[in-house]
Amino acid sequence: MTDIIVIVIVLAIIGAAAGYVIRAKKRGVKCIGCPNGSKCASKGNCSCCAKKE
Repeated sequence: MTDIIVIVIVLAIIGAAAGYVIRAKKRGVKCIGCPNGSKCASKGNCSCCAKKE
């Protein structure tokens, strides 16, 4: 019984995370993990998303 509860909790967490990503992409957020995600340029060239070469 505890295995089923753990599986349901894990699936709920994964589902919530997927829902967050889907809603953010529909709002036009370019860099979801970035604090300035909604203000990034169209190609994601903000300071946190820039490639560090």
